[in-house]
Amino acid sequence: MLAAVLYGQEDLRLEQLAEPTPADGEVVIRVAMATTCGTDLKVWRRGGHAKMLKPPTLFGHEAAGQIVALGDGVTNWQVGDRVVANNSAPCMNCFFCCKQEYSLCSNLTFNNGTFAQYQKIPAPIVQHNLLPIPNDLPDALAAMTEPLACVLHGISRANVKPGDRIVILGDGAIGLMFVAALSLGYGVKREGGETDPGLAQPSVRNLVEVLMLGGSDSRLAVGEALGAAKTFNYRRVADVPALVKSLTDGWGADVVIEATGVPSAWELAIACARPGATVNLFGGCPRDTTITVSTEQLHYGELTLKGVFHSTPFYVCQALNLLASRSLPFELLITDQRPLKDLEQAFWDMRDRTAIKVAIVP
Repeated sequence: MLAAVLYGQEDLRLEQLAEPTPADGEVVIRVAMATTCGTDLKVWRRGGHAKMLKPPTLFGHEAAGQIVALGDGVTNWQVGDRVVANNSAPCMNCFFCCKQEYSLCSNLTFNNGTFAQYQKIPAPIVQHNLLPIPNDLPDALAAMTEPLACVLHGISRANVKPGDRIVILGDGAIGLMFVAALSLGYGVKREGGETDPGLAQPSVRNLVEVLMLGGSDSRLAVGEALGAAKTFNYRRVADVPALVKSLTDGWGADVVIEATGVPSAWELAIACARPGATVNLFGGCPRDTTITVSTEQLHYGELTLKGVFHSTPFYVCQALNLLASRSLPFELLITDQRPLKDLEQAFWDMRDRTAIKVAIVP
């Protein structure tokens, strides 16, 4: 089979490899569609990832496909089933899993290799994070389940309340997904502490006001189509925190979500927050980077700074349900469709910000 193998920084090679064979509890899928991701772009540019992979390795982690082979002991699936396989699964037994903190699992099983004609799915993922694709959901949309699951997990940690003014920093696919889900009212905590899932319910729209900042006018237009109340090109803003305060009665945002993975943007996110705000530091920064935080602002302003990583099986299910509801035009995030041989060009396009996500057809 043809597959993409990452060897190091911007060193991505297409190779002919043997088709995988499933072991006990595993399945093999024929990849119908794989989507590129901002995380893939960062890994390609940096040459690795602190958690997910170490080169040389099969590459890619978002895909939809069809089961073509079953390992011994797999009884709940059949050859021919259309499925989406998350790129990880928790062990369900470690210290963190026993506390239901599944994204922190000490033994998290990661799986890469969606940029290939076939992909083997490990047994823990088959058991906990393999889902059937609804018949009317296109493969390209189903493939976006994994990043959307991370976004929904992120929203759940952001302490969003009705009426909140939320600032999203970053106009990549993740930032745009935050805009979309929040515009539906997903994760908004109602009176009594209950959280409204906000899945395809027009009555819960506009519970919050989402303000988006990014560097691309075309991407910001997509943000508006996905529900952003206002968008701003930070390249034309002299003082971003001052702008946010001017839009929030002089206070700052109730919730700030950083979705770029740049340390300076983490500091900017904190600067945009009002006293008592929650700052969601979602974007993963390069290894060994640091930020500076004002102890005065943190202490006397009672800020909550949240680092949020990955997702859980619950949010994988929620993400697929949200995509299947067709409540929002998530297809706007897919800028182009290319064959596998053009994968590296897709990353060049993403690097140059001429593409948001690219659907790769193996």
